[in-house]
Amino acid sequence: MRALVTGGSGALGQAIGEALALAGHEVWLHANHNLAQAEACAQRIVASGGVAHAMAFDVTDADAAQAALAQLADEAPVQILVNNAGIHDDAPMAGMTQQQWRRVIDVSLNGFFNVTQPLLLPMIRTRWGRIVNIASVAGVMGNRGQTNYAAAKAGLIGATKSLALELASRGITVNAVAPGIVASPMAAQAFPSERIKQLVPARRAGQPEEVAAMVAYLVSDAAAYVTGQVLQINGGLA
Repeated sequence: MRALVTGGSGALGQAIGEALALAGHEVWLHANHNLAQAEACAQRIVASGGVAHAMAFDVTDADAAQAALAQLADEAPVQILVNNAGIHDDAPMAGMTQQQWRRVIDVSLNGFFNVTQPLLLPMIRTRWGRIVNIASVAGVMGNRGQTNYAAAKAGLIGATKSLALELASRGITVNAVAPGIVASPMAAQAFPSERIKQLVPARRAGQPEEVAAMVAYLVSDAAAYVTGQVLQINGGLA
């Protein structure tokens, strides 16, 4: 199956791409500013015997996204879509700028629409598809200083549940994965190891590969009866 992973240049996106390639899928890793990182991941996948490519466009630009996706779908429909692209720009809401609010919503939520909507009809025609949206524990329980990010991820969860109802009869599942603290350079700055031990019952951060394994399950035939769900991977945080 042809799989597209948005935000494929980051640690989580790369881990998801590698897991899908290991399962035998043809993987397209999307990036915006960090295309070189996506290309490097694609090269690693190819070197290990998989099939992978990198592509770049801005998910907030509807026209650019549609053009890139149309070119991608010329050869074959995208039947696995992982909406992983997202950013955060944290601030207490009292001091949050309109730019901070709009940019985070634009990438995580409008980007989901701009990528997903053009791929739906081709996917529906095949009567088989898997859509996995990467949400966050912040979208489930909230988080101080992340009103914009929590709103975007909560919106993504609502969209997941609604789209699952629309597509269930077409052989297409739609689910969300809501990670907690996942190990990355960004998380290391925000959550020192001692703080993680205080917050997380498992007393550690999750690994990108652990989240990727859940995504790989959700896109497999074994998960054909799982749809409209939000699966949390957080070490017992929520």
